[in-house]
Amino acid sequence: MSSIEEKIKGVANQVTGKIKEEVGHLTNDKELEGEGVAQNLKGKVQKTTGDAKDAVKSGIDKL
Repeated sequence: MSSIEEKIKGVANQVTGKIKEEVGHLTNDKELEGEGVAQNLKGKVQKTTGDAKDAVKSGIDKL
């Protein structure tokens, strides 16, 4: 998966996770809120992975 795809999926998971988290909080659904937190975290990891891929590619290109 390319770094751009990784970043896009990461941001999408962050947004979806945050929505689930907020809806779960508003409806007092702890399970949904927990799923949202987990999905948001997954998105952050994906985005960071995409950023790392970019950094490595940039470093290699400079050589």
